Amino acid sequence: MQFWRYCLATAVMRTALKVSLLVGTVLNVINQGDALLVWQGISWPQLLLNYLTPYAVASYSAASTQRRLDQLLVSAEKPL
Repeated sequence: MQFWRYCLATAVMRTALKVSLLVGTVLNVINQGDALLVWQGISWPQLLLNYLTPYAVASYSAASTQRRLDQLLVSAEKPL
């Protein structure tokens, strides 16, 4: 359950949001560029997934890294 605290940390969420906006936009242009250019119907579920996937990956990566750094810090502080 502690992992979710890392995922919901402000710094992690802010970074994941930036990554999601950049990567999700690129993915939408690649996947639905034709529909976007001529204002045809776009796939809303696909659009949503194109933003949620990079957000989830960036959040998981940042939270895992922060958790590992915290574990290393705690183990370094323990006396031998």
